[in-house]
Amino acid sequence: MALLDVKKLGISFGGLRAVDEFSIRIGKGELYGLIGPNGAGKTTVFNLLTGVYKPTDGTITLDGKDITGMNTMQINRQGIARTFQNIRLFHNLSVIDNVKVGLHNNYKYSTGTGIFRLPGYFKTEKKMNEKALELLSVFDLEKDAYLPASGLPYGKQRKLEIARALATEPKLLLLDEPAAGMNPNETAELMNTIRAVRDNFDMTVLLIEHDMSLVSGICEKLSVLNFGQLLCQGKTADVLSDPEVITAYLGE
Repeated sequence: MALLDVKKLGISFGGLRAVDEFSIRIGKGELYGLIGPNGAGKTTVFNLLTGVYKPTDGTITLDGKDITGMNTMQINRQGIARTFQNIRLFHNLSVIDNVKVGLHNNYKYSTGTGIFRLPGYFKTEKKMNEKALELLSVFDLEKDAYLPASGLPYGKQRKLEIARALATEPKLLLLDEPAAGMNPNETAELMNTIRAVRDNFDMTVLLIEHDMSLVSGICEKLSVLNFGQLLCQGKTADVLSDPEVITAYLGE
């Protein structure tokens, strides 16, 4: 059974059909890429998968459960987390506190416990700090734990956003153009990071990316969107050599 099974997903904004009959099946543990020209509908698909938009039609099944129409919080609790094309960190919070925000699904205490600093508060906070530092160490960020997130260089901010997403303990991680704005060295390091996330966390990853060196370097399968419709999908090498895909990117 596929971890993610999307069938004939679509959404319309007024008279505009932004995504039309989009289908995809992603197996557990796969590194899967979603590519296409600018404006093809890729981020709209991510917004549908994460509950930002409710689909006009179609179904979304995660690990055998229908999550179609659920809101963002419900979908996150079911096991989908994401990063964004434009980094969305809490810049005034420390690095470790950004990760702790993502731990809300599994670490809780009552309002009264927090206000009056009862023993349960300190016990839970200690566990959260330990878990957050463990996640940061995967990305070599533990030395920066108590710095403000705004003080991190761009590449480390990208890593922090991934660490925060992983803190929710997802089954499926969606990465929206993770290499955007990175130089070649940072992109190569990011490739290693994504592989490490898949292997160390037994994670399934779906990413949107325009950097074809990253796509061809880590993605096992690809789906290509063009004008909101599925143009091609299959093994990475086959898709990237498809004449229709080449035309969609480069023109006639």
